[in-house]
Amino acid sequence: MKYYILLHIMLLIYSTSGIFSKMAAGYFMGSSAFFACYAGMMVVLFIYAIGWQQVIKHMPLSVAFASRPVTIVWGMMWGYYVFGERITVMNIIGALVIVLGIEVYLCGNKVSGHE
Repeated sequence: MKYYILLHIMLLIYSTSGIFSKMAAGYFMGSSAFFACYAGMMVVLFIYAIGWQQVIKHMPLSVAFASRPVTIVWGMMWGYYVFGERITVMNIIGALVIVLGIEVYLCGNKVSGHE
């Protein structure tokens, strides 16, 4: 359970790279603000890469990769809270399908003993 929680913390961290990426898109490519956003994104990805390596040492890679789409849910939340984007009913349905798909896969691994 400890590494499953750590996995989701790492995925949350990974999802913040999208914030920096979208912010960078609002600046001229050669500007210092663009490079600051790009540097922020690189720092986030570096932290994520180190954490990801630690997590996959302790859990099946298939379980870790199956959980990655949850970043879409985080991305929706970042879009709403940071950029004021709308979350539609279709967004919510899509997010639920993703989360349910992850749960079905993970439950299937528990039943088959591949966890």
